[in-house]
Amino acid sequence: MKPAHRRHIQQRAWIIFAGRADHAWQRWLRPGFRHCFAAIEDAQGWMVLEALTGRLLLARLDVPSGFDAPAFYRRAGMVPVGPFPLDDTTLGPVRGPLPLNCVSVCRAVLGPHAPFAWTPYGLYRALSSRDQNRKKYLTNDISAR
Repeated sequence: MKPAHRRHIQQRAWIIFAGRADHAWQRWLRPGFRHCFAAIEDAQGWMVLEALTGRLLLARLDVPSGFDAPAFYRRAGMVPVGPFPLDDTTLGPVRGPLPLNCVSVCRAVLGPHAPFAWTPYGLYRALSSRDQNRKKYLTNDISAR
């Protein structure tokens, strides 16, 4: 990757899990974890990256500086997990099979070290357990959170 293409802005990502089933096949998924998307925070504010049926949505949220998007999503009944720092050390290819769905888009945002998962609930469990394990080790850099 060319140095000019690397990010120079510190970014953090939150993965947001929601439970609404818009399609009949989603009823097979765990209630509360039928969809996920990424909310990315940077110096300019918040962006949302979401895989919808037939398209990929990227939107800059029109919210005031300092807006607490995870708290907003929590109040709306969703489950935010994060923050996950997005820095140059996580650049690289994402491993594993990647059908284009909400889980693969969230894994791509997190980078090559994202846990493998097929379903939103599987991703939630992997990210939650990783977060809990990260708190157990004093050698991990948790100050970037």
